[in-house]
Amino acid sequence: MSIALSSLQLRRLRLQNQSLSENSRSSSAAEVVRRLCALQAQEWPSAQLAIAARARGITQADVIRAREVERAFILTWSLRGTLHLVAAEDIRWQLALCGPGAIRGTRRRYEQLGLTEEARERALREIEAILEHDGLLSRSALAERLGGRGIPVKGQAIHHLVRFAALRGLVCLGPEIDGDLTYALLDDWLPADTAEAMPEEPLALFARRYLEAYAPASAADFARWSGLSAAQVKAAWGAIAADCVTVAIPDGEAQMLKTQLEQLDAARPEAVVRFLPRYDNYLLGYVSRAFMVADAYVKQVHPGGGLIRACVAIDGEAKAHWKLEKRRAAIRLVVEPYESLSAEEMTLLEAEAALLGAFLESEMDMRIIES
Repeated sequence: MSIALSSLQLRRLRLQNQSLSENSRSSSAAEVVRRLCALQAQEWPSAQLAIAARARGITQADVIRAREVERAFILTWSLRGTLHLVAAEDIRWQLALCGPGAIRGTRRRYEQLGLTEEARERALREIEAILEHDGLLSRSALAERLGGRGIPVKGQAIHHLVRFAALRGLVCLGPEIDGDLTYALLDDWLPADTAEAMPEEPLALFARRYLEAYAPASAADFARWSGLSAAQVKAAWGAIAADCVTVAIPDGEAQMLKTQLEQLDAARPEAVVRFLPRYDNYLLGYVSRAFMVADAYVKQVHPGGGLIRACVAIDGEAKAHWKLEKRRAAIRLVVEPYESLSAEEMTLLEAEAALLGAFLESEMDMRIIES
């Protein structure tokens, strides 16, 4: 079967699979995280906004409750050794696949900080003992206790120690207390009914879950998103090859699950506006961003230094960047379009801004700054 997709078709399929189209939005924060397999969360506030872009009828308080009370998903270092939200039932097998590679990739930094393998293993034992005794602790409180036991914690050392502990499956981030995220033992934090058994074919499951949420996508996209080794990616992609179909996209080839082919006929044209936060999965799930941002505006979205800016996506294409500013009685939404917006686009923008205000449970004052 020979299928060629235009940039518009590609965007709409990816919007559909990432719960960003109107008919694929989720009904809960837990459903969003589970569907995306892992949601980028190096900035916890941005992760909350990423969920808001993909869900209907929920508030910021619902997202916080889902993480801190229901514990439906875990905030921890996982894919690429970066903070993500991962469904509680998925965290064990994802860490087993992604943790070792992320640790190997940090060895040089460990050496620079004097964190030998022996020091790291000792730190694990001390962290476990401290958290078992004292319960939830902020990073500064945990660093103070570790330092008192002779563990190196100065500078970036404490960051790399807690990250190492998380990648080894010992700790995760707990609730926010007095403005600071805390650390908890993962075994204590996970819901009691969370299954711990590894799936029979975790690599195949990982690749399939990725395509379910990000297709059309390539093996290179999967590698970039997951941080898995070349050997792992090859094995994962090969395990599901019989269930996939290759499609031509504007900058190469990509794969879809055969079960997703019905989307080609079912997808209907719809102009949608989404306020995507910094480091959103839609911006980070693929090697190339050419499908969603015109060459003239690449620096607007990705100015360099690893920064990925918040952008307004209209029908999946970046057309503006945006930010929130707190005011006394409201929140101001500042939008800076890259070019003039049509009357229809403005109407959609206002409607989506109202939904964002409802999510934040605040009056929303939108300001458009023309270039």
